[in-house]
Amino acid sequence: MSSTDHPGRGVERLIQGQATQDGAGVKLTRVLTQDLQQRLDPFLMLDAFGSDDPDEYIAGFPNHPHRGFETITYMIAGRMRHRDSGGHEGLLQNGGVQWMTAGFGLTHSEMPEQEEGRMEGFQLWLNLPSNEKLCKPSYVDIQSEHIPEHTTDEGVLVRVIAGESREVKANIQRDATQPLYLDVHFSQDAIFEQRIPATHNAFVYVYRGELTVLAPQQQTPIALARMAILDNTQDRVFLQGCAGTRAIVIAGKPLNEPIVQYGPFVMNTREEIMQAVEDFRAGRMQ
Repeated sequence: MSSTDHPGRGVERLIQGQATQDGAGVKLTRVLTQDLQQRLDPFLMLDAFGSDDPDEYIAGFPNHPHRGFETITYMIAGRMRHRDSGGHEGLLQNGGVQWMTAGFGLTHSEMPEQEEGRMEGFQLWLNLPSNEKLCKPSYVDIQSEHIPEHTTDEGVLVRVIAGESREVKANIQRDATQPLYLDVHFSQDAIFEQRIPATHNAFVYVYRGELTVLAPQQQTPIALARMAILDNTQDRVFLQGCAGTRAIVIAGKPLNEPIVQYGPFVMNTREEIMQAVEDFRAGRMQ
């Protein structure tokens, strides 16, 4: 079958992430950078981390603040301990997810609980609408065995972290941003189809093997460790992969609100950012 048989979204742009460090020197790749926030609204950042060298991750992410958005940490391999000023604590392990709503603000730490082996995963920042930015902070810890999954007739395993895929619903749903977060595993040559409202912004990041996005008059390969921003022309996407290919598929409803970021604070105005800094310095995020 040709790409014309798949009336899905095409690739608008391919992105190579930027190597950087965060926390206490953890090496990672920033895939969704600040200059893409408006285009990929409601998503603010995506970091991919993966290393077999403890020197590159062992220092972790010591205590630091957040306000105005949600953080979603998805661990592919390794162990990371979360603690925050709201009294929440959890151990993130292989295949598990931590979903933290910073809201009004809190401080938290994410520290490795291993001294050797591989540490790999993603952290995604999801914006909050203006009327929820100062909500009460919350935290959900979802272990791997509690993440809903389904396998398509073509043999593609789909882990549903947020949203819905083939009538399988995730534990996490959000009315304002309607996030979709899928981890897609190919066990053989196959095509995976996912419905995404044309109004929602979407992207795909490949972390094993490579994928091809099938669209009318277009077949676009996505290489390992590349992100494809999908166009907004259709209400679905078709991904072609082979045995061993893995990718995350992320989409959400844009908020269409001003985005003002200062480090770990994301608000709608400069005045709100100044207030966040003042509240943090005064200890009101403790």
